[in-house]
Amino acid sequence: MERRSFLKKAAVGAAAGAAAAPALAAELPTIKWRCASSFPKSLDTLYGAADLVAKRVAAATGGKFHIQVFAAGEIVPGPAVLDAVKDGTVECGHTCSYYYVGKDPTFAIETCIPFGLNSRQQTAWMMEGGGLELFREFFKDYNIHNIPCGNTGAQMGGWFRKEIKTVEDLKGLKFRVGGFTGQALAKLGVVPQQIPGSDIYPALEKGTIDAAEWVGPYDDQKLGFNKVAKYYYYPGFWEGGPQISMYINIKQWNALPKEYQTILEDACLYAHAEMQARYDAKNPIALKQLIAAGAQLRPFPNEVMAAVYKASHELYDETAAKNSKFKKIYEQWRKFRDDQIQWFAVAENRFDNFMQAARTAAARSKK
Repeated sequence: MERRSFLKKAAVGAAAGAAAAPALAAELPTIKWRCASSFPKSLDTLYGAADLVAKRVAAATGGKFHIQVFAAGEIVPGPAVLDAVKDGTVECGHTCSYYYVGKDPTFAIETCIPFGLNSRQQTAWMMEGGGLELFREFFKDYNIHNIPCGNTGAQMGGWFRKEIKTVEDLKGLKFRVGGFTGQALAKLGVVPQQIPGSDIYPALEKGTIDAAEWVGPYDDQKLGFNKVAKYYYYPGFWEGGPQISMYINIKQWNALPKEYQTILEDACLYAHAEMQARYDAKNPIALKQLIAAGAQLRPFPNEVMAAVYKASHELYDETAAKNSKFKKIYEQWRKFRDDQIQWFAVAENRFDNFMQAARTAAARSKK
């Protein structure tokens, strides 16, 4: 009898809970937002992350919280997303913080800086190493609440019309490169060009620029860079783990019901992991296809990477000396990076290096 009575009460309780759920949803407001992306629709990995966020938010709220995503140029140009969110032109935006180093070089660290963190390390720093708290404080000056919303993984070094064999080959090179990297490369004679993704192909084709980097094989193949520059360099040492972010106007964020805040944050973090997964799955196939089509794969010479490493750290020290916001975040970030390098050398790198050697040995044995 006691068991039967308990089951009856439990069933009644469950039914009451099921009835309460739609009642709670009915109490939540219908909200419509606009999201400005810095990326074109053709890049389904980058633009697609914001689209994925919108779909998951709508699904979790029964369509009551609706976010409409606009590609770069549809509301504002890609590089204008920060101001659009800050000024309330749109409620949110999906972009890379290093696009805005002209406002403050500190922005670059939230995406990536040369010889920085890989994608796993960047996520670890943001979520568990204090990075998110530091940048939430920094973004208050821009009326923005930031959420990590994507990472490409280590990028390629880009497409070059001529080979890069020595540091001397960098002098006078007109290179499309984003963020803080251009300032470091300029120390070695590079002439950096910050050009939106949609304008890179014609600039390379016409010879307005000598080289360009974007992301990696999957996106680069879509954009057709191999048709106008044949040398494909790696690695993109300036983008070991670049993070893409969702910017939310802080007034709009604070006005959201707590339930919607949680749903939006969870959707962004899902998209964050999904973007990395898509690139990891699609880049190997695209790279093989690019090589088969004539792309000449080249590693950057150690001499070149060592020179840029030195120039980059000189730039960081110079910037920290005159920018207290940069210094505060950079010093904490650098300690975290150095600890991560030591840890990854113990397990990850040893494992990865062995697996590559074993794969190479197995391939040779079959010949």
